[in-house]
Amino acid sequence: MNFFTGRWRRSFIVALAAAAFSLTLISSAVAAVTLNGSGATFPKPLYDRYFSQMRSANQITVNYEGTGSGAGIKALIAGTVDFAGSDALMTAEQIAEVKRGVMAVPTAGGAVAVVYNLPGVTNLRLNKDAMNGIFEGKITRWNDPKIAGISGQAKNLPNTPIRVAVRADSSGTTFIFSNHLQATGSTIKAAAQPKWPDTAVRGPGNPGVAALVKNTAGAIGYVQDTYARQNNLQTAFIQNKAGRFVDPSLAEAEKALAGETFPADFRLVEGNPNDGYPIVGLTWLLIYKQYPAAKAEAIKKMVNWVMTTGQGINKQLEFTQIPSATAQKVVQTVNQTVVARG
Repeated sequence: MNFFTGRWRRSFIVALAAAAFSLTLISSAVAAVTLNGSGATFPKPLYDRYFSQMRSANQITVNYEGTGSGAGIKALIAGTVDFAGSDALMTAEQIAEVKRGVMAVPTAGGAVAVVYNLPGVTNLRLNKDAMNGIFEGKITRWNDPKIAGISGQAKNLPNTPIRVAVRADSSGTTFIFSNHLQATGSTIKAAAQPKWPDTAVRGPGNPGVAALVKNTAGAIGYVQDTYARQNNLQTAFIQNKAGRFVDPSLAEAEKALAGETFPADFRLVEGNPNDGYPIVGLTWLLIYKQYPAAKAEAIKKMVNWVMTTGQGINKQLEFTQIPSATAQKVVQTVNQTVVARG
């Protein structure tokens, strides 16, 4: 009896060692995989931090290039990246072009700041009529009564031309911004690349618009809030649905997104929330549903890290976190949906 017990124990130990070795091989294989993505510049400061920390923790190597949401979606459809970043959701037509299937993973929320260059003016206020008029090209001078007459408005608005700065590329930041304009009655329709007035100047990416505004007297534009702070740009106070004039702070962005219910596919879009800073949106990682085996495991590992450890980074960079219950559902859905293919 002791003989068989001893032999069984040895066999059990050998089996455990083999299993541990196999798990080590799988873990090493996943860690050795490199994932490449491109797309939205809105979350790039956050993704740079995510992927740097993942690499330093020997989790996985992920490269991300900020090319704009539209370019990221095109790359995903073409199959030249492992994932894309976008602040604008793919259309049904675009999704149909992805033969490997695609799902949207919400990673963060954030504010789109309205930035301007008016020396001496530090508390510009804009309501929906002023905002829509400016970006439709109907209000063309800074001391227009529709701007100057806003309650509590700065008294030193100059009689100078307004120079509207917008994105040159197809952009999720633009989608968030134009989605707000449309929701407040503008003729500008929500799109990643809407039809702006011909007089608008155009810059590539959030950095391009930030640079245009910074270097152009009388300019006004829109960028993800991090770019506004990084470039020391003035940000306008925007009137929300509750009637308050609010700045694009993290607290106000969180207030705007609080209470929103995510649908089963996590494709939440809100153009004019009830309170908080009104120009807010989510950003998503767009991932395939099918990958080669090693990359399937790597994608799952990346999403798991982003939705758990990574969420702790969001507030450091002025991005809102995804609610923990939703984050857990995202991880579960990805683990069930993403499969290996031959």
